Amino acid sequence: MTDDINAAHNAKMKRIKAQRDALMKHKTEEKGLIIVHTGDGKGKSSSGFGMIMRCIGHGMPCAVVQFIKGTWVTGEKTLLRERFADECRFFVSGEGFTWETQDREADIAAAQNGWKIAKEQILDPEIQFVLLDEINIALRYDYLDIDEVVDFLLTQKPAMTHVCLTGRSAKPELIEAADLVSEMKLVKHPFHDGVKAQNGVEM
Repeated sequence: MTDDINAAHNAKMKRIKAQRDALMKHKTEEKGLIIVHTGDGKGKSSSGFGMIMRCIGHGMPCAVVQFIKGTWVTGEKTLLRERFADECRFFVSGEGFTWETQDREADIAAAQNGWKIAKEQILDPEIQFVLLDEINIALRYDYLDIDEVVDFLLTQKPAMTHVCLTGRSAKPELIEAADLVSEMKLVKHPFHDGVKAQNGVEM
């Protein structure tokens, strides 16, 4: 009985491999991707920073421009600045979430400065991957012009440079322009049960 199950499994995997090989034979194009992580679930920034670590592992120079979060002390910021500063540039724009700053004009100025830095990093020929963490929030509040951002990504981003934009409520224009869009869905979160953000999980 076990031999029959193993043989059937082996035959099935051979069929799948043949189908996969045929599919991959035509996937030959390479390009710098516009990537969007959005949705109300946890994991948008976490996934973006996961790709930053992949880039470091592959020897790909990268940069992070962090919007909105500002003065938050996070594990990824500490790690990248203290141990991988040569591999990854890390910029912070803003003094914190909008409900903490309570200063719209200052938030707009910070977002505009962050976008200026972001464009410089994207255009830098040494940088291969740029993470724009929480930029979708700045776009949602119209601190940045969505048309300007999309136009820059589509017309000025170097062909082989990857850019990942994170944050809730990604605008339709950005989703349309992107090559890869992932939406994180909230199913359950301990915050709703009175549990504060935990180091190593959310910070």
